[in-house]
Amino acid sequence: MQGQEDFRKLAPVAGPAPKIEIGNYTLSKLSNGLQVIVVENHKLPRVSFQLFVDVPLHLENEKAGISSIAGPLLSAGTSSKSKAQIDESVDFIGASLNTSGNGISASSLTKHADVVLELMSDILFNASFPKEEFDKLIKQTLSGLSSQKDDPGAISSEISSRLRYGTKHPYGETTTEQSIQKITVLDCKNYKDEYFKPGNSYLIVVGDITNADAMAKAEKYFGAWKKGKVKAQKFADPTPPAANQVYVYDKNDAVQTVLSLTYPLNLEPGAADITAVSVMNQIFGGGSSSRLFKNIREDKGYTYGAYSSISPNENIGFFTAGANVRNIVTDSALTEFLVEMKSIREGTVTDEELNAAKAELLGRFGRSLEQPSTIAGFALNIVRYKLPADYYNTYLQRLSAVDAAQVKAMALKYVNPDKIFISAVGKGSEIASKLARFDAENKVRYVDNYGNILVPKLKMETKSEVKIDPSAIIENYIKAIGGKEVLSNVKDVTIEMSASIQGMQLSMKNIQKDNIKLVSSVTMNSMTLSEQIFDGTKGKITAMGQPDKIVEGDEANELREEASIFPELFYTEKGTTLELAENEMVNGVDCYKVLIKDAKGKIKSDYFAVNSGLKMRTSMVEKTGEQEVTIIRDYGDYKPVANILFPHKLVIKGAMPAPLDAIVKSINVNSQISDDVFKVGK
Repeated sequence: MQGQEDFRKLAPVAGPAPKIEIGNYTLSKLSNGLQVIVVENHKLPRVSFQLFVDVPLHLENEKAGISSIAGPLLSAGTSSKSKAQIDESVDFIGASLNTSGNGISASSLTKHADVVLELMSDILFNASFPKEEFDKLIKQTLSGLSSQKDDPGAISSEISSRLRYGTKHPYGETTTEQSIQKITVLDCKNYKDEYFKPGNSYLIVVGDITNADAMAKAEKYFGAWKKGKVKAQKFADPTPPAANQVYVYDKNDAVQTVLSLTYPLNLEPGAADITAVSVMNQIFGGGSSSRLFKNIREDKGYTYGAYSSISPNENIGFFTAGANVRNIVTDSALTEFLVEMKSIREGTVTDEELNAAKAELLGRFGRSLEQPSTIAGFALNIVRYKLPADYYNTYLQRLSAVDAAQVKAMALKYVNPDKIFISAVGKGSEIASKLARFDAENKVRYVDNYGNILVPKLKMETKSEVKIDPSAIIENYIKAIGGKEVLSNVKDVTIEMSASIQGMQLSMKNIQKDNIKLVSSVTMNSMTLSEQIFDGTKGKITAMGQPDKIVEGDEANELREEASIFPELFYTEKGTTLELAENEMVNGVDCYKVLIKDAKGKIKSDYFAVNSGLKMRTSMVEKTGEQEVTIIRDYGDYKPVANILFPHKLVIKGAMPAPLDAIVKSINVNSQISDDVFKVGK
C-alpha cells in the first residue's frame, strides 16, 4: 500500500516528443513562374483560391497608402463587368471574393470553381479602376483615418511603428489624409502593373479538388499571365535607440493611457531561435498566465490586461509590450514592465512556468491544424522563406527540447530594458512629468498622432509662468478673427456644412440672428433628422421618431446660448468668469486652455492657439440621463468671409459613437434673414 501511495505522488516521466504528420501539399510551377500550392481536403464540397502577390518592400512617399486603395479597387470593375455585376455573380453562387494590395482570393462550392476563377482571372488581367469607385474608396479611407485620430489604440500603433522603423523604412511609412488625397487612379494602375507579376506570386488552392484538376485550372486561368521583373529596393535595418526614450501624445480628454514599449530586432521566420523565443515570450507576456499579466493586472490591478509579443519578419522583426492603464498609475505600470523585463533576463524560470508555456503553445498549434488553410499557410511559408520541408512536422520536437537555460538565453538576447522606445497616449498634464525619469535624458518628447516630434521639452507653460490674464486671450481671439468692431456689426450668419460619419453623408445648416434667434438642422437625403428653432423667447426641438418638444424659460437656456453668434463679445456683461488652466496640445498645436464658467455655473473649456490666437477646440461635459459625456468640437481651416475668419472644418467627438467630420460649404453674413424663419408655432 505504501508503495502505491508513493507511486501516485510521482509525476509520470515525459516520453519523447512525437513527430507529427501535418498533411500533404503539392508544389508545382507554371511556365510563367507562378508557383501553385495545392492542399487536398475532400471533407466538404468547397474549394478556396488565393492568388498571393509577394510585393517587395517599397516606399510610397508623399502618396503613402496607394496599396490600400489599389487593392480594393481591383474588384471595382473590369473592362466587361461593373462592380455591381461582379458582386451579383459572386452572390448568386454563394461565393466570396476579395482583393487587396497583395492579391485576390475567392472561395465557393467546388462545382462553381470555374466561375470564381474566371472572375479572378478577369480582375487580374482586365481591372478597369473606375473613377467613381475610386472616389468612393478615397472618401471611405479619409473617413476611417479621421476616426482613427480619436482612437488611442490606433494612435499608439502609428506612433510605435514610426518610432520603431523611422521615416526611411517602408514599415515606418504613415498613411495620412494628405497622402491619400494625392493618390490618383493612374497610381493605382501603376501599382498593379509594377508588382503583380507571376514570378513573385503564389496560387494557393485548398479544398475538394485534386492536384491534377487544380493545375489544369491554374494553367487555364493564369497561364497567360506574362512574365515580368519586379524591382526590389534595399533598406537599412532600423535600430533600437542607444538608450531609453520616452514619447507622449497628449490626448487631453483621456482618462487612461495606452502604454507601449517597443524596438526593432533581427529575427527571421524559421530562425533557430524562433521556438525558444516563443516559449520565453509566453512566460513573459504571452497570455493570462504570463508574468506581466499576473503582476500588472492580478497583483497591482493597473489594467485589464498586459501583454508582450516578439514578431519575426523576413525584413525586420520587433518586440512590443503594453497595456491600457489609468492615467494616475501610468508611471507605476511602466516601472513594473521594466521590472519584469529585467527579471526574465536575470532570474530563472520555474518548471511550472516552462511546462505551462509549452502546453499553451502546443494547444494553440494543435487547434490551428483543424483548418485546412493552416496547411496551405505552412506550405507557403516553407516556399517563401526556404524552410526545411519537415519544418512544421518537427515543431513538437523543437518545442519539447526548450529548457530553462534556453529561455534565459533568449531573454538576454531579445529582451532589452535599456534600449526601448516608450510611448504613452494619454493626458499629458497628468502623465508627462512622471514619465521623464524613464528617459535616458530625463525628458519627454511630445509627438503628434503620427509620431512626429512636436515639442522637444517636458514642461509646458502654465498660467503662473506666463502670467497672462485669460481675458487677454479672449480679446486676442476676437482680434485674430476680425476685431470687436467688425464682429459687433454682424446681425445674422448662415452656415451650411456637409458632414460624414461612418460613411453616411449628412447636411447641416445653422442660422443665427441678433444673438437671440437660432435655427439648427441636420438632414440626410432630404429627410430631417433633427431641428432646433429658437425665436428669442421659446424654442422647439424636433428629432426623428419623437414628438416635437416646446421649451421655454430655463429649459431654453442651451438654445439661447447657441443663438449667440460670437459669445466671446458678451462674457463680461453676462457675468461669465474665466480661468487659465495649464497649456495643452490640440492636434499638434500648443494652446492656452481657458475654463469658461457662465452665470449658472456651467463650465466649458476653450483652447486658443498660442501663436495664432485662433480657437482650436471647445470641450464640455454634458449629462445624458445618468451618464456624463465629454463633447469635443475641434475647429480648423480658418478662412475669411466678410472680413471675419471662420473655421471651415469642424470635428465633433463624443456626441456619437464615431467622430463627425463637417466641411463648410457656404457662409453668408448679414443676409437680412426674415424673422419668419425662426417662428416656433404653438
